[in-house]
Amino acid sequence: MLKKPHSVAYRALFRPRDLPLSLTLICNIMTTRWISIINKRLLLSTFIAVGLVGSLNGTHNVSADEFDVYFLGGQSNMEGFGTNAQLSDDWKQPVDGAWIFHSTAMTDQVPALGLGQWEQVGPGHGTGYSTDGVTSNKSDRFGLELSFAKTVRERKPNRKVAIIKYARNGSSIAAPAAGQWGCWEPDFQSTRGDYRDINQYDHFLATVRNAMAIEDIDGDGTKDKLVPAGILWMQGESDALATEEIAGQYAANLKRLMDLMRASLRVDDLPVVIGQISYSQKDKASRTWVHGDVVRAEQRKFTLEDAAARLVVDTDVYGYSDPWHYDSEGYLDLGKKFANAVLSIPRVESRRVFEPGATLKIEGASMGC
Repeated sequence: MLKKPHSVAYRALFRPRDLPLSLTLICNIMTTRWISIINKRLLLSTFIAVGLVGSLNGTHNVSADEFDVYFLGGQSNMEGFGTNAQLSDDWKQPVDGAWIFHSTAMTDQVPALGLGQWEQVGPGHGTGYSTDGVTSNKSDRFGLELSFAKTVRERKPNRKVAIIKYARNGSSIAAPAAGQWGCWEPDFQSTRGDYRDINQYDHFLATVRNAMAIEDIDGDGTKDKLVPAGILWMQGESDALATEEIAGQYAANLKRLMDLMRASLRVDDLPVVIGQISYSQKDKASRTWVHGDVVRAEQRKFTLEDAAARLVVDTDVYGYSDPWHYDSEGYLDLGKKFANAVLSIPRVESRRVFEPGATLKIEGASMGC
């Protein structure tokens, strides 16, 4: 069942309270009818002047550390089934300058809490990880976040890394393919239950909201600036298990989901990297994902039609620890390939809110910017 258009998924994207207080106050004043146009111009100039004076007087003299933020989502091969015990001593060390906010994988129809805490990237953030928002219960597994963070730091040593991770084993995008594992379709809801309108997309929103709300993620006593830099998506196997028709809708479903995720992170051309699903069985007759070839073609279609998207195809050569999940060596390579792919996507500098020469209209008058 699909939600109504004004569901939690849509309302959570943009809220007035997300605006800085000063900007909200200016907007309220500029739209108040009982203040004359001249006074509005004067007040706006005063706000700008006060802001400049405050900066010159050193009220904002503490420079914030900037972190490039990457969201990691999907199903079990994003959760990660690499084995910590198989890592070399070098890989067992925390990654310098890289932090992670990892929320516990949850089923649909439970409250979307998005609990977590920022900590340095290291082993233990694979399947089985859990947290209550205070204590981090690391597992004996790891995912692609480990080598991804290390590779990005090596390639961009002057940029710190912040990873937000939420993935759910067995989850699908298409509602009919979800079963008991969970659904990423934003408007999906169950027909019964106290929280029947909560799904994987709601857990994603809660996780991102909580992660981005923390002002000092590395605990050094200064506020940090979190800059969205990319979305990494490893998923599609469950959509390949339903019908051929559902598998053939994967590109459209993926586009909608990625567009909404980009909107929630407030960057409409945010780089997206997709991991191509693959088979542990080389014999086509015994392959795990019945309509895997269809989903693979749909993944390629999405990345070909989106200028800010890339597809990682190296999964075809990975070994498997079981019929569904890559081995430890595979996850280490997958993280490197995701890093190289996302860093290969050209970034367009964000536009200013008001372009030079734009006109701001106020009650029949206009004011140049």
